[in-house]
Amino acid sequence: MKISELPGDEDSGLTCRTYVIQNETHTLGNALKCIVDRYEDVQFCGYTLPHPAESKIHFRIQTHETPALEVLKRGLKDLQRLCDHTLNLFEREVKEFNKT
Repeated sequence: MKISELPGDEDSGLTCRTYVIQNETHTLGNALKCIVDRYEDVQFCGYTLPHPAESKIHFRIQTHETPALEVLKRGLKDLQRLCDHTLNLFEREVKEFNKT
């Protein structure tokens, strides 16, 4: 996953950033937004697809105190854990179903 910072937020401090995530669409954007938006320190979280022909999203995070990059990293880790748990649970239930 290639992530870069969108230029123009330098004057906003470390708590307000927009990240460009390459080769991703609504699938990651919406799931990550749902995770990050629940964090207590997050003021705003959202994403856009700048153009339908481009395979990238702009992911915006604004917090009260926590650096936006830390929030992004935490969100990605939490989303990975959630996906791993869901996959493990699904595979376990499929095995259980196939036994009967």
